[in-house]
Amino acid sequence: MVQPDDLSQLGHEARPASSPDEAVLETVPYARGAGAPAIVRFTCPEFTSLCPVTGQPDFAHLVIDYAPDEKLVESKSLKLFLTSFRNHGAFHEDCTIAVGRRIVEATKPLWLRIGGYWYPRGGIPIDVFWQTGPAPEGVYLPDQGVPSYRGRG
Repeated sequence: MVQPDDLSQLGHEARPASSPDEAVLETVPYARGAGAPAIVRFTCPEFTSLCPVTGQPDFAHLVIDYAPDEKLVESKSLKLFLTSFRNHGAFHEDCTIAVGRRIVEATKPLWLRIGGYWYPRGGIPIDVFWQTGPAPEGVYLPDQGVPSYRGRG
């Protein structure tokens, strides 16, 4: 069983890293058992980063679905990792895919998908989707639940 001392953030005072590259994404063991894999969902409706050109803030609603194998993402470290993007300048596509890739690197899941639903700037929303491959057979895979941007029309 994982003890708080095994983790550097959960159960300890921790601050967000100054950049995503410096952020520590921790995991905990997971015994997935037999049968179809579980789908775990994280939703971050207030994700922020900076435009790499103007330095203006960008806002997104991220939905991360993954089928863990032997490791789970520890949620406090995920929150701190996502917060590390607040002063990070990168395009929407780069931020969304970087989040997905870091989770894959840390957990080596059976499958992962991420949807980045970016709020409009200049009147154009940008939605970014990335996944590691087809979803495992037999899993319940709900819709990400974020409606397409319809503006005032």
